[in-house]
Amino acid sequence: MIYLITGGERSGKSSYAQNLALTLSDNPIYVATARKWDSDFQNRIDRHQQERDERWTNIEEEKYLSKIDFSGKTALIDCVTLWLTNFFVDTKNDVQLSLEEAKEEFLAIANQENANIIIVTNEIGMGVHAETHIGRKFVELQGWMNQFLASNANEVVLMVSGIPVKIKG
Repeated sequence: MIYLITGGERSGKSSYAQNLALTLSDNPIYVATARKWDSDFQNRIDRHQQERDERWTNIEEEKYLSKIDFSGKTALIDCVTLWLTNFFVDTKNDVQLSLEEAKEEFLAIANQENANIIIVTNEIGMGVHAETHIGRKFVELQGWMNQFLASNANEVVLMVSGIPVKIKG
């Protein structure tokens, strides 16, 4: 099963996804896609790691999710926005190439046997219009990837103010 959890910033996506993972498995995998940009971001990563107890297996993978064996496991991938940022930066802001590479990585994990994959993403296009050209390009990338993920997901939940609203499945 593929679950997509989407919503705005601080809408409760990660908490919902973590609770879902723990209902599906006693020992889920947490896949962190964040790149450590600076010490502030490292502090954020450390804080998030401390929120998860010994039931979790933590894996840090910035881009290549296909390196992880999800077969027979429940995994939470958090989050698509940070994951896409890594492709976007590495391709020098090439939206099409970033989208192709990210789709390829997703498809490599989507059909692993007996896997529950929970994916957290942001609906950044619902917020303030991006001020810069690069920002607008990234919003397009995120929107197209979200559409692709949602079309491939068995279940899609939109988080609104901490309330899960099932929109597919």
